[in-house]
Amino acid sequence: MSGAAMYAEAQAFEQSVDDQISQYTPLVKRIAYHLMSRLPPSVQQDDLIQAGMIGLLEALRNYDATQGASFQTYARIRIRGAMLDEIRKNDWAPRSVHRKARMVAEVVRGIENRTGRDARDQEIAKGLEMSLEEYHRLLQEASGHRVFSYDELDIESFGGVESLSVRTQGPLEGLQSADFKRSLADAIAGLPERERLVMTLYYDEELNLREIGAIIGVSESRVCQIHSQAVIRLQSRMDHWVSNE
Repeated sequence: MSGAAMYAEAQAFEQSVDDQISQYTPLVKRIAYHLMSRLPPSVQQDDLIQAGMIGLLEALRNYDATQGASFQTYARIRIRGAMLDEIRKNDWAPRSVHRKARMVAEVVRGIENRTGRDARDQEIAKGLEMSLEEYHRLLQEASGHRVFSYDELDIESFGGVESLSVRTQGPLEGLQSADFKRSLADAIAGLPERERLVMTLYYDEELNLREIGAIIGVSESRVCQIHSQAVIRLQSRMDHWVSNE
């Protein structure tokens, strides 16, 4: 190939990348806005968008159409993952929040193992030796942190019930990943109806908390609590997969 032809091809590629960046920038912003609805003011929206743009560039560079997933599906995972990495890097959640979330998960697991049914708010609060109001405040504090734990449950990626492997696996790793996804799907299906609905609307439909509240007839803060409790319940039921973290 002549130098002129190589230059023309490079120019065409750069133009294609620029066009795709422009096309998918709204996706980056939408994911950032979605995450921001559950984060404290200390997390800057512009930082999330910048991290998401880096994730988009990585998706453009690494996408392999032969893997069977659409580019938008692959890009969404890489963009969201880059944003979560940015938040984890700055780890805004105090240690007390992590500790309390683990404590709630342990109480939930103990109640459900003992009774064989979903742990109720009042039972969890009693197990924590606090009032129902105090327990709901704890859920509110833990809400943002638990979003990220939810996403991290699948080592490869996890966005609601959508999951996509983004790196090559050996036979053992592939089998473990498939087993994990089946267990996770079962755990999600076994959530109380309202918690399952909130998770579906938030992760699959990508609605914000206010929109979800309007659908199920509760306040935005109550949706936040329901979401947090659902993720903590999932953590307690999937402990045998993530206890080595």
